[in-house]
Amino acid sequence: MLPVDTVAAPGPEPEEAPALPFHRPGPLEPAPEYARMRAGCPVAPVRLPSGDRAYLAASYEAAKAVLSDPRFSRAATTRPGAPRVGPARQTFPSLLNMDPPEHTRVRRIISREFTARRVEALRPLIQQHTDALLDRLDTRNPPVDLVPEFTLRLPVLVICDLLGVPSSDQDRFAAFSSGWLSTGAGSAEEMLAAQAGLRGYLVELVAAKRERPGDDLLSALVAVGDAEDGRLSEEELLFLGVSLLVNGHETTAKQIANGLLALLTHPRGKDWAAQGPEVLNRTVEELLRLYPPGDEGLLRIALEDVELDGTRIPAGSAVLPGIGSANRDGCPFPRPEQLDPERPANPHLTFGQGAHYCLGGSLARAELQIALGSLLRRFPGLRLTVPLDEIPRAAGLLVHGVSALPVTW
Repeated sequence: MLPVDTVAAPGPEPEEAPALPFHRPGPLEPAPEYARMRAGCPVAPVRLPSGDRAYLAASYEAAKAVLSDPRFSRAATTRPGAPRVGPARQTFPSLLNMDPPEHTRVRRIISREFTARRVEALRPLIQQHTDALLDRLDTRNPPVDLVPEFTLRLPVLVICDLLGVPSSDQDRFAAFSSGWLSTGAGSAEEMLAAQAGLRGYLVELVAAKRERPGDDLLSALVAVGDAEDGRLSEEELLFLGVSLLVNGHETTAKQIANGLLALLTHPRGKDWAAQGPEVLNRTVEELLRLYPPGDEGLLRIALEDVELDGTRIPAGSAVLPGIGSANRDGCPFPRPEQLDPERPANPHLTFGQGAHYCLGGSLARAELQIALGSLLRRFPGLRLTVPLDEIPRAAGLLVHGVSALPVTW
């Protein structure tokens, strides 16, 4: 097995590899290349937005293996010379860029604080923020763009509640988050500046929590870090804060917008969302499956030669799990293109798999359930003001979704 700091091997030849991101025919339609790959060559070479080379795992079994097999390393992607997705390599540590056993130790610590009970305790606050945003929306004269007015705003308020971010800092943090996730919308210098800015902001916030702790997750993590046994270093505390801020904001915002667009354009979508919790929750799982905010999961490096769905991956090669494609694989999902809340089983990969399964999955579900259900019950006549093919999608980010959602009611 290669050491984690080994520079990646050359990999597939660039002229043989199609470039990511693949073109989408519409704001909700997947790129047709994914279906062709699943049918013909489910693990195939691609060129990343950075120009680097990788293998894309398009089938469910292949993507699941990349997400869960420890032979595919996240830590190796941070080393000098390793392939990268965007214009700059992430130099600041993150929980997402660690491998076991370090990842296991740190994740265990945060899991003890970021509990299901803490998420359930947030539900009244999520509902409160949702109702306040809808009250404000009700005073506006339509048409209104729901992205800045609702889908982007709600996750910022919620993640700031969770971590204890002052309301005056919310816009500042949101700008850092978008810059952090860039794959091409900005320069490498701008991306690195966003990383440095967010780290500097977390240094200030941790110092404030140490001086005046509150009933929030970041204060709890500061207390763990300051315990005598030193279970959490200062650097680990900072990157945990960054991981939670970035991943709890942009991805959920895009998922709410994607899901809302899908419901508004489906003949029964608004009815499903306005029904009781059981139907709504199953609908949310289908929206998570069909319209994830990231077509591909985080890049990995193969630490040894691996046979993956019939393709040999040489040690040192970059591999990208195609989550959006895997979620439409007909093997685990009969009628995979159909939005079906009655689907008996839904083992989608939107929140990942294995050691890096998303810590915030339960919080994202709560936000989606409350946001979509509340909005469509409050405004049953909600509808788009432009044709579906005129809805724009955000470009140049690691997370994908519509960038505008003009509606009336």
